[in-house]
Amino acid sequence: MSKYDTVKDLPDGKFRRLTGIKHKTFLKMIEILKKAEALKRAKGGRPNALCVEDRLLMTLEYNREYRTYFHIGKSYGLSESNSYYAIKWIEDVLIKDGEFALPGKKALLDDGADFAIVSLDASETPIERPKKDNADGTPAKRNAIP
Repeated sequence: MSKYDTVKDLPDGKFRRLTGIKHKTFLKMIEILKKAEALKRAKGGRPNALCVEDRLLMTLEYNREYRTYFHIGKSYGLSESNSYYAIKWIEDVLIKDGEFALPGKKALLDDGADFAIVSLDASETPIERPKKDNADGTPAKRNAIP
């Protein structure tokens, strides 16, 4: 039984709380990933240990919870390197599709958006520290008469 089977029937609010995205967006991502998976399988190779839905859940969990590849791999029964490759593949496919990619710098500049300028004072301020006194140092302690 896959992890997706346990969460697919959650109400939309709880599904979003768990994954960080709406169920409708999740299904759109699955559609894109299944097309890419079919193209990848046409070239041959070993099948993945996890279904596409579980790999997407794993990627969302990685991005949402900031867990390490080692911890996520153990949760899904994969090695650290396999969890890295699975997450990287999911991210690359979704970015290349363009529907979930962020706009570039030029798109932000050409948009004509109004920008607000915020100024922060990040100047250094001296920290008060006690003055060094030779009487309190180690040589003074060694030579002190008890």
